[in-house]
Amino acid sequence: MGTVTGDGSALRDELRDDWVEPHPTRLSPDHHLFDELTGLHRAAVEANAPTYVDPVSGFSVFTARFLARRAYCCASGCRHCPYEF
Repeated sequence: MGTVTGDGSALRDELRDDWVEPHPTRLSPDHHLFDELTGLHRAAVEANAPTYVDPVSGFSVFTARFLARRAYCCASGCRHCPYEF
């Protein structure tokens, strides 16, 4: 595990090597909507949007770019969390 701040969040220098991809423990490549969800994510990143809408739940999902710019991990289990944990 890497450096952690006082509130338990990761510091920015702890981005995963593949941080632009969905967090491997939160969206499996075997998920039946993997291609659709990653396509929505890529489109949101290209549009510089902070979120996209999940087609099943209707919830807003943060993009990896937005989460990386925020510069800490909130430990909420975000689908596109760019951090190590």
